[in-house]
Amino acid sequence: MTVNSPQPATGAAERRCGRHSLSSMKTQTFDFDVAILGAGSAGFAAARTTAAAGLKTALLEGGREVGGLCILRGCMPSKALLYAAEVRHLAQHGATWGLRPGRVGFDFKKVMARKAAMIADFAGYRRRQLEHGKFTFLRAQASFIDPHTLQLRPGGRLTARHFVIGTGSVVSPPPLAGLDSVGYLTSDHALSRERLPRSLIVLGGGATACELAQFFARFDVAVTQIQRSPHLLKQFDPEASATIETVFRREGIKLFTNTRLLRATRQGRLKVIEFAQGRKRHRVAAEEILLTLGRSPNTATLGLERAGVKTENGRIIANARQQTSAPHIYAAGDCTGPHEIVHIAIQQGETAAANIVHPRRPRAMDYRLLTSVVFTDPQVALVGLTETAAIARKIPHRAASYPFDDHGKSLIMEARDGFVKLLADPNTGEILGGACVGPSGGELIHEVIVAMAQRMTVQAFAATPHYHPTLAEIWTYPAEELATQIPAKK
Repeated sequence: MTVNSPQPATGAAERRCGRHSLSSMKTQTFDFDVAILGAGSAGFAAARTTAAAGLKTALLEGGREVGGLCILRGCMPSKALLYAAEVRHLAQHGATWGLRPGRVGFDFKKVMARKAAMIADFAGYRRRQLEHGKFTFLRAQASFIDPHTLQLRPGGRLTARHFVIGTGSVVSPPPLAGLDSVGYLTSDHALSRERLPRSLIVLGGGATACELAQFFARFDVAVTQIQRSPHLLKQFDPEASATIETVFRREGIKLFTNTRLLRATRQGRLKVIEFAQGRKRHRVAAEEILLTLGRSPNTATLGLERAGVKTENGRIIANARQQTSAPHIYAAGDCTGPHEIVHIAIQQGETAAANIVHPRRPRAMDYRLLTSVVFTDPQVALVGLTETAAIARKIPHRAASYPFDDHGKSLIMEARDGFVKLLADPNTGEILGGACVGPSGGELIHEVIVAMAQRMTVQAFAATPHYHPTLAEIWTYPAEELATQIPAKK
């Protein structure tokens, strides 16, 4: 592929390049004002923004598929499967509500076929957006030759005044001796299988590990989960982790935490993981191993050193404006982090694009409202500060919580596991963070997101009417408790 430039990009970008431009750039012409590497959530958001502002934009995608991790192998397929597992789980326990469902069987091929059809629809819509956008969409792999030139594969070159790198992430290599030769599944494989293994070892305790462990267990797979840290979901407060661990063990998942992985071997047709827990050594065998020990930035083949872009363990270093060490190059999404979350990637892509378009009105990322959701059952969600982080950072706060097993609507639903928690400034009452472990936790957390976005106090939050009986009204209990502890400012 060869990109020609019959109409050099010297218009809008020339006027908007501002202080990011070197003097030599003012007279130099380029194929595009902006070239964006990666057509996932971050790259598409950036391309849409720069193109709408009138900049001549190229969006490049070098992967086999188009749509990005979220649509193809992440959020959407996993949540479609998790919901199927939840529906079956509720049906199996129908006797709780006086129902007689009998044996609740399933056709796993049909479960996966429904998921595949939905993802094909989502991906098709995104593909149409890419192919008919106001930007040039190119299917090519790219690497930097110099700070303003990309080598395209299978052929051709492309130059641009500015770049946004949004190449996402890849599954991290296995940190365990013998695992490569033994063989293992990743989340990519797990979401596309048409046959269930009889038994499964899940390595990891983060969001993906927990979601998939429960999914497979609810479809009758014998699951063993091995986590290196002392608790599952280590980014959450300990009581959140404890709730999920209790539920997992109750549902039959064999759970080992605070472990040290030793090696992977084979035992006939079975795959074996050997690990230590304290002074005790364990040996667990299963038909398959699922590796969910994280993802790494997808930057190895980009030639970033030739563009002057600094990295740390493959991660592109960027400031709050999403600007890299090369001032005309920006980065967004999983390739730069620090949070591998879709809506954050979109915000970063839009921030990078806005700073290219309007360099004299810089925009910066603000993670005060950072939100995380794990779609286990019960769901786990948080926004802002956790109590553990507040204590570690010596941030003054007051905290209050309330359990779902003492709440009317959740008792009706037989959703007794979990709690909600609020953190507030002890002087002003402003809400600093919230956590929800319970039914529809990923939905309920948005009440606190909105409250924090408006910098509401617990007094104002507690005074906000909540309909009865609803799950949402549970927030009023910790809010009222904190409101009595923190004097309202006049």
